[in-house]
Amino acid sequence: MSIKSEVEVVDQAAVKRALTRITYEIIERNKGIDDLILVGIKTRGIYLARRIAERMKQLENVEIPVGELDISLYRDDVHSSEGNNDPTINGSDIPVSIEGKQVILVDDVLFTGRTIRAALDALMDIGRPRKISVAVLVDRGHRELPIRADFVGKNIPTSLEEQIKVGVAELDGEDHVLIQKIN
Repeated sequence: MSIKSEVEVVDQAAVKRALTRITYEIIERNKGIDDLILVGIKTRGIYLARRIAERMKQLENVEIPVGELDISLYRDDVHSSEGNNDPTINGSDIPVSIEGKQVILVDDVLFTGRTIRAALDALMDIGRPRKISVAVLVDRGHRELPIRADFVGKNIPTSLEEQIKVGVAELDGEDHVLIQKIN
């Protein structure tokens, strides 16, 4: 697999606007932020969840707990070319109980739905929230499972010959969303 071309479709300012819009929608649909916990799916979802929590603090003057979820053990679509299917485990860290709480799962891209399914399984092993919602920066389509996002920053339809690459400043030096054509 090689990359033929790469085009930036969302720049830093648009990423910030999308996260702000998601933040407002979460507050509005939940009629506030009581019993709310943001859980970022490793890796980029964690940084996006932290930014949403930071924006909520600016708007509502309340600190929202942010957790980190590692779904490595729950994935059904990770295969190794060497025959070793053991996932790398990075650990989850959710600082408060999710029992009876409103959990917002945050990820960078929603594609087949398998990552969200794995995250739901991982969350249910940790506790039983009152409600789970999904927030993603990019929904690119091509679902294989009946999963949808409740909060979407950008809908970017793609072909199966394309990949979406999200960059976050904390890891990649800048915020952006790229479409990469692959062959």
